[in-house]
Amino acid sequence: MSRARVKFFCRECGYETGKWFGKCPNCGTWNSIQEVSTTPEKDFLPSVSPPEPLGQPSASKVSRFDSHSPEFNRVLGGGIVPGSVILLGGDPGIGKSTFLLQSAAWVGEHHGVVLYVSGEESRHQVEIRAKRLGVSSTNLLFTAETNLLVIKRYIEELEPVLVVVDSIQTVYHPELSLVPGSLGQLRECTAEFVRLAKNKDFACFLVGHVTKEGTLAGPRVIEHMVDVVLYFEGERHQDFRVLRAVKNRFGATNEVAVFTMGECGLEEVENPSALFLAERKEGVPGSVVVAAIEGTRPFLVEIQALVCPTAFGSPRRATTGVDYNRVVMIAAVLEKRVGLRLANHDIYVNVVGGLRVSEPAADLGIALALASSFRNLPVTPGTVVLGEVGLTGEVRAIGQMEGRLREAMRMGFQRCLVPERSLDLQCRFPDVELVGIRMVKDALEAGLG
Repeated sequence: MSRARVKFFCRECGYETGKWFGKCPNCGTWNSIQEVSTTPEKDFLPSVSPPEPLGQPSASKVSRFDSHSPEFNRVLGGGIVPGSVILLGGDPGIGKSTFLLQSAAWVGEHHGVVLYVSGEESRHQVEIRAKRLGVSSTNLLFTAETNLLVIKRYIEELEPVLVVVDSIQTVYHPELSLVPGSLGQLRECTAEFVRLAKNKDFACFLVGHVTKEGTLAGPRVIEHMVDVVLYFEGERHQDFRVLRAVKNRFGATNEVAVFTMGECGLEEVENPSALFLAERKEGVPGSVVVAAIEGTRPFLVEIQALVCPTAFGSPRRATTGVDYNRVVMIAAVLEKRVGLRLANHDIYVNVVGGLRVSEPAADLGIALALASSFRNLPVTPGTVVLGEVGLTGEVRAIGQMEGRLREAMRMGFQRCLVPERSLDLQCRFPDVELVGIRMVKDALEAGLG
């Protein structure tokens, strides 16, 4: 019989060592190293299987199976992969449990047994939510269990196609002396779910808590172990939610899907551009429409800017949805290359709707919005702005231009300010007027009415 191994973990950062230290070598915290007796290593290792050629057919009956939403399938890369472990994070109350309960009920109705494990809610609470959502399935089995060994026994007995754990921070291994939610428990419990999913060929969703900094709890310990990492973004006081893939071994990263929260749960939005532009008013200074790419999908979003004289000694710069340093750089380019005196003005930039735009393709739109607000001149109606801005004031070409122009044309825009190199696309889009822009100054002359 193998003896239990002794490890030492830092309760602050999760650092693992083979001996005790008074000060953690990783985070520098004093008296944070704890001795932990773990189960023998052989209990955590997967069963040994002989090597097989990659070209041989897989033992799994299906390569992927559908979730309840085509948009969710697209974010996952085409559907849920059996044997995969998917980590879903998001702010409290954002709709993670609602979303997974909808998916679990649909999968149970169409594909087989689903085990829903909740360590935070009782059966009665989950039944109330399921009744409100109007979802039910005889194949959806619920347990309010947090003991990893008991959950493991349920999985072995039921052989489900999908397991949902809400949340992984509440699950604990009884043979570890660490408290539930600690980094040592998170690492060991996640490793066991990964091992079970690979051996039993079921898909597993793990719900992860988010820290005050907006990252998943456990300093990326869990993210490195799972196959897919999804973030649920949005404001609790707004109806829409954005599901973003930041890691995906089976599809594109940074893919997004947009949902709205209604009385019957989360519903997918087939036309996000119309949602983001629904309340936009044309002819208002400081408002510009840009075509952003998230993953493989183009979105039309409104960027708003407000430039006003400062009342303080140091002007303020504030951004929401765009990179702060990028806005500061564009403001400096406008002041140096165009002559806009922005040094003594407060600058506020916002992406309407809560979507975050991080690509350089929005640079020209930000510059035009700042100039429009500064000069109090509206942008020409029906105009979409595309392009990256360099430090010398030049406008550079961007990728996936055809998809952006196609989305703009679909939404009824007739005019696009594009980098000069993209004018060769005019023949493919005869219904849209392409205005070639070489320098930022040219964009201001062509875009401000």
